Amino acid sequence: MNERFYALPEDKRNSIISAGFRVFSQYSYKNSPMSEIAAEAGISKSLLFYYFKNKKELYLFLCRYSTELAEQEMIRQKCYEKEDFFDIFLSGLKVKVQLMRQYPDLSLFQLKAYYEKDKSLRPEINQLIGNYSGYENQSEMLKLNKEQFIEGLDLEMMYTDMFLASQGYLWEKLQSETIDPDQMEKDFIRMIEFWRGLYSRRK
Repeated sequence: MNERFYALPEDKRNSIISAGFRVFSQYSYKNSPMSEIAAEAGISKSLLFYYFKNKKELYLFLCRYSTELAEQEMIRQKCYEKEDFFDIFLSGLKVKVQLMRQYPDLSLFQLKAYYEKDKSLRPEINQLIGNYSGYENQSEMLKLNKEQFIEGLDLEMMYTDMFLASQGYLWEKLQSETIDPDQMEKDFIRMIEFWRGLYSRRK
């Protein structure tokens, strides 16, 4: 835990977090200037390095923070207490949209981090992603019970297809100059209902 950073008032912490999300979502990790993050957060570059010893520490902090924030919100909203896989999956997508309203650049930051190629970051990102995604880690929590689905369905393939399609949709929408979270939520509902009709045993 970064005690110096968490000693700051909440509004100042949020300013640094939001600035980090925006700058890292606009550039690659290597080309993201700490000076721009500091300027946008309203602090000096030296003060930013007081809270985070280097760019890598800040970047990985934001990776953990964004992932844990979404997971905590899923738990708070009791998403995992739902009995149906499609309802849980939809709840997760709605949480992404909800957090997008609070941190407009969070989702794009997460997507770029997921595909970041920098060798100095890849091991830590892979470990973090592995804790919160992937069929093996999510199948039990997401209630992936074969009895819910059409006979003979490859559940891992279905999960991977839905995950990548959702990521692709987010990537396309987040490239737009104007982002409409309400429309994105409606689109997610349509996508889930399509998959439910395609894969669910209950028609």
